[in-house]
Amino acid sequence: MPPTPLLIVVGLFGLAIGSFLNVVIHRVPRDESLIHPGSHCPACGHAVRSRYNVPVLGWLLLRGRCADCDIRISARYPLVEAGTAALFVAVAARFGWSWALPGYLYLAAVAIALAVIDLDVMRLPNKIVLPSYVVATALLLPAALLAGDPGALLRGAAAAVLLFLLYRLLSTWGMGGGDVKLAPLLGFYLGWLGWGAVAVGVFAGFLLGGLVGAALLLTGIAGRKSRIPFGPYMLAGAFLAVFAAGPITDWYADLLTPLSY
Repeated sequence: MPPTPLLIVVGLFGLAIGSFLNVVIHRVPRDESLIHPGSHCPACGHAVRSRYNVPVLGWLLLRGRCADCDIRISARYPLVEAGTAALFVAVAARFGWSWALPGYLYLAAVAIALAVIDLDVMRLPNKIVLPSYVVATALLLPAALLAGDPGALLRGAAAAVLLFLLYRLLSTWGMGGGDVKLAPLLGFYLGWLGWGAVAVGVFAGFLLGGLVGAALLLTGIAGRKSRIPFGPYMLAGAFLAVFAAGPITDWYADLLTPLSY
């Protein structure tokens, strides 16, 4: 179990990153700058006062309303901040003090931003996905070398190619272009962990997407021709593999092993 100070520091860092992700989620799909202007109310344009620009706490102090125009502020803002902190803590608990930790924290941040954006506008922006290949390589390359496991990089690269070919094939049946671009990135991260993680991540993504899609159809929320974003389920499946690929593959292997008496 990682030391408590690590989890606390990573959790606080996650809150700060979550606050920034709210900016990314709102501005990137609109092709707006992430720097200028500073945090402001999208309705009245007034800058957010420093005392209210604190993750989660600021929204609570404002009681979910703008201090200037009193318009309601979506609860999604504190949920993204708290969710990022929780996922960061979970990743820190999974990897502990390791060279791989920064790489998977980055993946966690990207996953939250992409999932929310895909749910909002049904797009996985190139401005987030494509630079992530460079960042992932820059973070996991030294992690593999310093850990004495260069094979993890080769396995990650092979998994990235494999998932690209799989999703490229599926694109002929309607899989979105953004999903095709995201798949190799997830393959690289999962392959770095092992082939079991790749198998679990891919299968879990399709399973989750299928279950949610079926539920939406059965409840009438979506129709047969409705577009359903698949990115969030790819990302959820990948993180399920990050946290539980070992137990899942062991359980599946036990199912295939004949009982001995």
